[in-house]
Amino acid sequence: MSTIERAEVFVAGPGRNFVTLRITTSDGVTGLGDATLNGRELAVASYLRDHVVPLLIGRDPARIEDMWQYLYRGPYWRRGPVTMTSIAAVDTALWDIKGKVAGLPVYQLLGGRSRDGVMVYGHASGADTAELIDDVVRFREAGYQAVRAQAAVPEVGGTYGVRKGAIYEPAASALPEEQPWSTEAYLRFAPTYLEEIRSKLGFDFHLLHDVHHRLTPLEAARFGKSVEDVQLFWMEDPTPAENQEAFRLIRQHTTTPIAVGEVLTSIWDVQHLITEQLIDYVRTTVVHAGGITHLRRIFDLAALYQVRTGSHGATDLSPVTLAAAVHVDLTVPNFGIQEYMEHAPETMEVFRSSVRFAHGALDLDETPGLGVEYDEKAAARFPYEPRYLPVARRLDGSVHDW
Repeated sequence: MSTIERAEVFVAGPGRNFVTLRITTSDGVTGLGDATLNGRELAVASYLRDHVVPLLIGRDPARIEDMWQYLYRGPYWRRGPVTMTSIAAVDTALWDIKGKVAGLPVYQLLGGRSRDGVMVYGHASGADTAELIDDVVRFREAGYQAVRAQAAVPEVGGTYGVRKGAIYEPAASALPEEQPWSTEAYLRFAPTYLEEIRSKLGFDFHLLHDVHHRLTPLEAARFGKSVEDVQLFWMEDPTPAENQEAFRLIRQHTTTPIAVGEVLTSIWDVQHLITEQLIDYVRTTVVHAGGITHLRRIFDLAALYQVRTGSHGATDLSPVTLAAAVHVDLTVPNFGIQEYMEHAPETMEVFRSSVRFAHGALDLDETPGLGVEYDEKAAARFPYEPRYLPVARRLDGSVHDW
């Protein structure tokens, strides 16, 4: 019987910081898992090295479900982003191994295709409305069928969601950048640029917008109501998800679809949102929600309540997670959309992936497993450097939700 012989944790910064787990079996088969938790990478790396890797050696890599239950239920302290990200790395690596042993891509092990490709959305931004519209046009010309739109609030100067270079990477400073925020100015401005996009470019593509947890329930309801004519595909994270009853209030006031879940890590975190039909899209992802095994449970629950998938997919998720997400997206019946951001060239020097983008969608070839390789030697050229997401402050100086 094949057993787990070795498990290695790599921390590197090719374009941004990533934590990668590589499991090797006694038969020499390797599997990769992503364990990146943006701005807290070393916490997960330590959890894996010190508390998880010693538990893996000698175990059967084929017993994926048993391993998931062992790592989740074994410790007294459960859940939370560090624990669930660590479990996800192991789970994803084991699915990669199982696919390689079977000689099949992982999506075939999950039941095969439900669709020919995975529709994605790109991230258009601008310092003002005109610049934003130009960027939306750029994404449309590149074949995107769906575009998220964000612009800097001119009265405030905060640059949340605005790309500063070729690659959008908000975690770009050794200490958190502190950015000003005014809810009042945002509520005045954001509907105007969304309306302008529709006025100039029409309705033959999906338009998305990210509120990023920054509104109260009533403010979010007001915003959703104000943009109903824009026909948003969704408004993302309209209010902090800790207060799940808040979404009932939003629902009572607007028909704008709601997407939530990128910061939530388990089926229990989204259970109420799904079963009460308080959201339309669940945005949990492979790396932060316990891996492929647990993400499928979340999506299966969501399917019962006509909630569709819309997994987080920013560049703080490595190409391993992107590939795993596409494998899942191809198979689930309630797929909605997949977030997609192009990784930096340095990242792709370290990770070689079979994921391909064309005509606004992602697809995979028939490479067994996840279809991603990790170049350890290339990774050594990019050492870890502390990088943090910005912190938002209201104009009176108090900290606001980022």
